[in-house]
Amino acid sequence: MRRLYSNYAYGPGPRDHCWWDQTIAEPDWPVLNGTMDADVAIIGGGFTGISAALHLAEAGASVVVLEAESPGWGASGRNGGFCCLGGSKLSSAAMQRRFGDQATKIYEAGEVAAVSLVGELLDKYSINADSHSRGETQLAHSPRAMQRLRVEAEDMARNSQKVDLLEADQLAEQGLNGPFHGALTTPVGFGLNPRKYLFGLCRSAQTAGAQLFQRSGASRISQRDGKHVIATPNGTLRVSQLIIATNGYSSEDLPPWLAGRYLPTQSTVMVTRVLSEDELQKQGWFSDQMAYDSRNLLHYFRLMPDRRFLFGMRGGLLSSARSETAIRHKLRRDFDRMFAAWKDVETTHCWSGMVCLARNLVPFVGPVPEVKGMFAGLCYHGNGVAMGTYAGRLLSDLVLSQTSDLPYSPAIQSMPRFPLGRFRRLLMPPAYAALGLMD
Repeated sequence: MRRLYSNYAYGPGPRDHCWWDQTIAEPDWPVLNGTMDADVAIIGGGFTGISAALHLAEAGASVVVLEAESPGWGASGRNGGFCCLGGSKLSSAAMQRRFGDQATKIYEAGEVAAVSLVGELLDKYSINADSHSRGETQLAHSPRAMQRLRVEAEDMARNSQKVDLLEADQLAEQGLNGPFHGALTTPVGFGLNPRKYLFGLCRSAQTAGAQLFQRSGASRISQRDGKHVIATPNGTLRVSQLIIATNGYSSEDLPPWLAGRYLPTQSTVMVTRVLSEDELQKQGWFSDQMAYDSRNLLHYFRLMPDRRFLFGMRGGLLSSARSETAIRHKLRRDFDRMFAAWKDVETTHCWSGMVCLARNLVPFVGPVPEVKGMFAGLCYHGNGVAMGTYAGRLLSDLVLSQTSDLPYSPAIQSMPRFPLGRFRRLLMPPAYAALGLMD
């Protein structure tokens, strides 16, 4: 495998002390041994891969999922648990300029459909994922950012969307106290336990007939006699159709088409001990809303149902034991600055993982060009709970050659290469520096 970061990034170090591991035990999947045949193979056992497997199996296809590590090991088992609008890093206006009005409208409808799909799956399969929050709240970190929220609220009102705008002097009474200049709530989305959600999907996929294998990462993909042949450490899988669902944990050579088209970057999360009611009142944060601030290099946070507080941010640009320690310390410093009343509250768990960016700043969901029967879904820009689930469902429809009942925008059907090829990580330090100055 040819990956962009050091081996440390793909080992146990970054996800050590992940809180979600304490909330539900991982299932015991078998390892693929010997030779197997199936209709569809899916490389990657996260939201995208398992959603695709579930929907394909329910449609009657024989499906095999290959997970390189243990269930829930990747981003789907260690993210912040925000099921919300997102997936693109483009504003609506920028997307309209780049892709046109119609493609933008379809894409934005897809973001809403993605959140709804997660809710429907939770209900349909009776998955208890500790859901909470009525939509998502953005908090202005500066007066200028608050002015942008006011403009956005006016645009929402003109488009007959529900508007919930709070000025700075209204935040404390709503339990959103902090160094913020106001807030805007988008009434779509909710928080959840991502590991419980993922494993609920896994159970449902297996019930439908999908076969899920752990520690069975693809080491080579070839074509033979009209079939995709996937080699794993202990076996071989032969299929007619293949889905790549590896997102930030992709490899440059699986398949070679991916080389230079995705850019992983790190995100780091911490969780506190359980907070008492007195501590919540002291800080003035007792809202169940999932929230994020208006910085480009944003912080995201929420008070979870068990009254632990989750706080995350974009991670460091290097990956090593030393840099992991440094970014965890920075995360804690930012937490102490934003929630000063909790500076003595212990961090019980802290971990990091990869999110994935595309050069055109939108997800990719579609067929891999010039390779018959191969599809891919990735690059959710840190919003993979909803967008990954949605991508998996779209991919299942594409594999089955049927028109999806979900919105499928032309904006997410191409994936250009980054400049600098395998050295494209060099683009990140100046980009982060510029974003930091803007913040």
